[in-house]
Amino acid sequence: MADQDAVKEKDAPIKAPGLKGVVALESELSSIDGEKGELIYRGYTIEDLAEHATYEEVVYLLWNGELPTASELEALQHRLRANRALPDEVLDILRNAPASAHPMAVLRTAVSALSFFDDEAEVMEEEANRRKATRLLAAMPTIIAAFDRLRKDQEPVAPLDEGSMAYNFLYMLNGEKPGEAAERTFDVCLVLHADHGLNASTFTSRVIGSTLSDMYSAVSGAIGALKGPLHGGANREVMRMLLDIDEKGADPAEYVRERLANKEKVMGFGHRVYTTMDPRAAILRDMVEDLSEEKNQRKWYDYSLAIMNTMIGDKDINPNVDFFSASTYYMLGLDPDLFTPIFALSRTAGWTAHLLEQWSDNRLIRPRAEYVGPKGKTFVPVKDR
Repeated sequence: MADQDAVKEKDAPIKAPGLKGVVALESELSSIDGEKGELIYRGYTIEDLAEHATYEEVVYLLWNGELPTASELEALQHRLRANRALPDEVLDILRNAPASAHPMAVLRTAVSALSFFDDEAEVMEEEANRRKATRLLAAMPTIIAAFDRLRKDQEPVAPLDEGSMAYNFLYMLNGEKPGEAAERTFDVCLVLHADHGLNASTFTSRVIGSTLSDMYSAVSGAIGALKGPLHGGANREVMRMLLDIDEKGADPAEYVRERLANKEKVMGFGHRVYTTMDPRAAILRDMVEDLSEEKNQRKWYDYSLAIMNTMIGDKDINPNVDFFSASTYYMLGLDPDLFTPIFALSRTAGWTAHLLEQWSDNRLIRPRAEYVGPKGKTFVPVKDR
């Protein structure tokens, strides 16, 4: 058997560092054309959905393949609202988490703990998995908002049994009902991050799911992958850069040129897939300008525009979705270290949709590694080493 495995590895059709260019599976969920700067969910362009759809409609689309009717949307909204509250034991975990804990680590732990209180956690029938997807997605905003308030010595705000997910999250976070513009802006942000092909966290969730492990394990693993600064953590670093520019009173263009001269990375630029501007970044760019005017914080848009123009002009590198989402979230009242948990909240729709797709025709995902270590060594007893 070992010899057969060696032959298969030797004759493998491709070796791709980082799996770049490798097609690992087929999916009907989202399509990315990096050269055109195009992102499609289930046949709909991201521009069309961002302008016209709510996040809940996009969730239904990803889970079911079609946009919902009015009654189907109402039923989904009802199920999500009914599952917003957390078990007391999970709230206790949030209460006992150190205020200094990384919010993504707290989110990962809380999501894993939710499985203890789900009677269907280990049930793998499709309808049970759909119910778990709903429960998981509904709980995400409550976990994030509750932890943020607890670490600031504030009591969590109980979720409402009305309103959209965007509306309810901002209410639980800030303790006051958000305005229409804030709700709509945040809702669009959730739409933009809902799915994005076979990215690192989605691939992680499908690899875990392919072993027939449970949905909570797969989503916890996806959160772990998203935590990394090369995936979901970039928008936090973008905001740190903008705040540093503001604190120093620096010229944004010169600030960026200095970083480039020092061989430092400018976060929020470049993408493994897009060779032109990320279409999600283009949508957020316009929203940031409008939000800046409404919040009377025009400087964040001006800084961002100067940085973008410098990076395009000097390096021919376009911004990605992280670049403009940073200032958008900041103006909505979110601390920078909550940016990645918000990404996770939105992407839970995509992760769970991919898991449902994976389990509809499951095959264990098991690539190979090319061995480049030594051979021919002989064991020497410890007394002779």
